Amino acid sequence: MSERLRVRKTYKLYIGGAFPRSESGRSYPVAGSDGALLAQAAQASRKDVRDAVVAARKAQPGWARATAYNRGQVLYRVAEMLEGRREQFAAEVAAVEGVAARSALAQVDAAIDRWVWYAGWADKISQVLGSANPVAAPYFNFTIPEPTGVVGIVAPEPSSLLGLVSRLAPPLVAGNAVVVIASETRPLAAVTLTEVLATSDVPAGVINVLTGLKAELVPVMASHVDVDAIDVWGVPDALRTEVELVAADNVKRLSRRPAGVTDARFDWLDDRATERPEWIAAFLEMKTVWHPVGV
Repeated sequence: MSERLRVRKTYKLYIGGAFPRSESGRSYPVAGSDGALLAQAAQASRKDVRDAVVAARKAQPGWARATAYNRGQVLYRVAEMLEGRREQFAAEVAAVEGVAARSALAQVDAAIDRWVWYAGWADKISQVLGSANPVAAPYFNFTIPEPTGVVGIVAPEPSSLLGLVSRLAPPLVAGNAVVVIASETRPLAAVTLTEVLATSDVPAGVINVLTGLKAELVPVMASHVDVDAIDVWGVPDALRTEVELVAADNVKRLSRRPAGVTDARFDWLDDRATERPEWIAAFLEMKTVWHPVGV
């Protein structure tokens, strides 16, 4: 009996709950830490960015209208499904990041735990940030946090799964829809994450994931007027000034790395640095409502 050929995985984009190839038909090689070819990833185009934004905009109102408890339960279900694929994620993290199997598994476990931690904030963040404000008039005055809308995320480059989860979960908890540009050199875990999302209860279009060249995709996302906020954590330093200027031109909300922090040296395993309600608040707008006091 002849030896069978292994069925190689085809890596695609994730837009609107579907797995299209790039409309340009392009792909690019992804190498492991040893330089060996691991896969051909889809190379997204400008049109793919626009399609992802359309899908996110369509899905966002429904996701925001869901009860906070329901959003938390939906996101917790994703963590359950991640738990069932720990070994697969660990193998991909080890291959692209060049870490030992035990270290890769620790990163996967931390990513699952972090997803659960943020999911737990879904029905609590409004209580922490909202308020009933004292006013010298016969009115009630309330401040209520609301989602920003469509958020673009430029994923961290070195940390293929844990860094991505750490930046993806906060805007989702807040009720935003997201368009993610995955790690350019280490996109495989992001694509596998989309397979989990596609079979989860997360509505189609709430999360959209693109793989490709950041120099090509990030400026397009930053300049898109229907993207309300952008997380520029994973933007290469050479692009940062251009991207922030373009984003400012259409008045986007920006979320940056803390001053002095570099993407390459940040410790994503540090819970004190990464499990922060401020990262959720970065993608919330504070709405103040006045209501007359009834007689």
